[in-house]
Amino acid sequence: MKFQLKLTYLAILASLSSYAHTSVAADNSETEAQGNIEQIVVTGSFSGKAIRKDEASFAISSFTDEDIQKMSPKSTADLFKAVPGVWAESSGGVSGANVFVRGFPGGGDAPFLTVQLQGAPIFPPSTLSFLENSTLFRLDETVEFMEALRGGPNPVISNGQPGLTTNFLLKEGSDDTEGLIKYSTSDYGLQRIDGVLSGSLAEDLYFMVGGYFKSSPGVRDAGFDAEEGQQFTINLTKELDNGKINLYTRITDDHGVWYLPAPLNVDTVDNEYVQIGTNNRQATVQYGPNSTSEAFDFGDGRGWNGSVTGGSIDLSFDNGWDLVDRFIYTKGDADTYGLVPNGDPTQLSNVADSGSTATGAVTGTEYAGSTMVQQIGRWVVKKQIESFTNDFILTKTFEDVSVTAGYYNSTFKAKDWWALGNQAYHVVESGGEMLTGIDCNDNQDSCGWNYDINSIGEGTTQALYTAISYEISDDLTIDAGLRGENHQIEYTVDEGLDGKITKAVSYDESSTAWTVGANWMFADQMGVFARINDGSKMPYFDDFRDNFGAYESGEDLIKEVSQYELGYKLVDDDFELFATLFMNEVKGDTFVRQPGAPGEILTNEAYGIEIDFNYFNDNSFSVNLNSTIQETEITESPTNEGNEAQRQPGWQVRVTPSYDIELDNGMYATLYGTISAVGERYANNENTVTLDGYEKVDLGVLFNFTDEVQVQLAVSNLTDEEGLTEGDPRSSISSNGRYILPRSIDLSLSYAF
Repeated sequence: MKFQLKLTYLAILASLSSYAHTSVAADNSETEAQGNIEQIVVTGSFSGKAIRKDEASFAISSFTDEDIQKMSPKSTADLFKAVPGVWAESSGGVSGANVFVRGFPGGGDAPFLTVQLQGAPIFPPSTLSFLENSTLFRLDETVEFMEALRGGPNPVISNGQPGLTTNFLLKEGSDDTEGLIKYSTSDYGLQRIDGVLSGSLAEDLYFMVGGYFKSSPGVRDAGFDAEEGQQFTINLTKELDNGKINLYTRITDDHGVWYLPAPLNVDTVDNEYVQIGTNNRQATVQYGPNSTSEAFDFGDGRGWNGSVTGGSIDLSFDNGWDLVDRFIYTKGDADTYGLVPNGDPTQLSNVADSGSTATGAVTGTEYAGSTMVQQIGRWVVKKQIESFTNDFILTKTFEDVSVTAGYYNSTFKAKDWWALGNQAYHVVESGGEMLTGIDCNDNQDSCGWNYDINSIGEGTTQALYTAISYEISDDLTIDAGLRGENHQIEYTVDEGLDGKITKAVSYDESSTAWTVGANWMFADQMGVFARINDGSKMPYFDDFRDNFGAYESGEDLIKEVSQYELGYKLVDDDFELFATLFMNEVKGDTFVRQPGAPGEILTNEAYGIEIDFNYFNDNSFSVNLNSTIQETEITESPTNEGNEAQRQPGWQVRVTPSYDIELDNGMYATLYGTISAVGERYANNENTVTLDGYEKVDLGVLFNFTDEVQVQLAVSNLTDEEGLTEGDPRSSISSNGRYILPRSIDLSLSYAF
């Protein structure tokens, strides 16, 4: 079956190549400036300098601010759905997404995702427990562009991320002073103001400032303003005769409810169900050996309260020398307060002390024995993070050869305080209250699993990398890169909050990564690329806590990643096509079902094809098609060998048409939409729980009344589809699952000046 599928992929690629040969115009001498072939990309180049997209020997997608506006993403991770090869579960709310790339294994969060700002990683560890990179970045009107690089030279450059690197570029000022103010609302009570202003401070010195304020009860109505936040960004750019200097800072305080799996076997539960509400947002939990009690507001959900400050120096010198230095400092709190389901719901009579009824702890309501109830854990995670990263790149360009040397250095730390568990039975309804008259609720010590920790971790990563690119001819370029990395971790954990260190780690390991690639433009608008890379994902704090026994026995806990890519690209006057075949293997990956539980160590293989197609017609009609077909297999595992990787679909497709209409009096409108379809997946590595495929439709319209005034109406999940993104990651037998977000309608009015 797999051999046949591989042959099918090759046949598809061959047919695309055959079609391209017959469709390219005979005279291509002046066509390089047509279509989108002149797009430039920054992410993925060894030198750190921008290169033309058609010269890139790797798979990269790019999105302008107009593209992002049409997608109307509810979160940063929601935007990643538009990237081929990526499966993004953004159904958890504004923070805490699960992001998978090209069949790489994972049980949650985003272990193979790096989010960059201005070319530097916001936080070098791609994932810590209860924290993945997209949580640390909020979209607003200050963003000009996003690039998404899969595989390619990723393992060699920057922080050595072997999977997906997304890079957000901020808007810069110009000699003209301009700005925008925007008001947004929705059918779920959103109130949001965005603003951005840019211009010149002095000759060749430019500024951009912007941000937002927002509040809403959330797409799933919590009954109070469960999503609140604000952000402010400053970006300064100094243009020089031989380059530029950039400085920025971004201050964010934004949080929202953590949407969790719901009981699927209760008739009254649908995609609008949310555990939290006015009657249960405040709760007292017990922790530590003395059962210390403390009250928390679980309405704070998950979020980011911190700052990201950085900059870059980009210079070109005589005799072919180029220098790029990027630096970034991140500090803040990424806390989590969640109401986490524990097991299946049951009738109240099965758990009530009286064997029949129980009383609402808030309202005093007496609930009948037939009432459905479920254990809900009140989980508290306080997380303080800090990191500083510098990436220095020096390149020498000769006539046909360029040589790059880079030095990457990052320091990072995290302080965690957890009180997990704290189960109590609640009524199964949105915002269902806790009950009294149940031993588990009235005496938390009798209610099962708790896991409390206090941990401190610090780490340093240093890497030297070098690369060479040789232009054999005008049409053919080859490149190679090598990276040597040293990774050090100091980490201690107090499990139980009794002041005693139960796990201590002092880790010092090195690894080597390499890549070899080639780009051949065998026609003016058509080419292929091929690439092999071998890299790794180094262990961070949670890897040692969850696999402490393996660490003590001498295992290095390094995830080894090998990848193979073959890409085809065709850019014509009115369309562009990028197709990439990929194969990869990840050795030494670990999956932990629940914090504190031992990890499953496995090897995962995957292969597939990504297709990214764009068609343009006289600037009035356009359509984007991106699709991924992949096959995954767990090739080494104590119990799951031969199964598919959990939570990743075998296929997915997105079609996004857009049509411009001229109206009277100089007005025009743009109609657009997205049809998404995804195949079935397994909810667990055991492959015992199947999540059905689903389709989702989004529609929108942009009215431009004048050059300055614009109105946007966007409808997400038009048909109110109840698709599932995950089962219950903490149990392979429960009937819980997390729905995609329900239908919502957003309206915005903006004025540009």
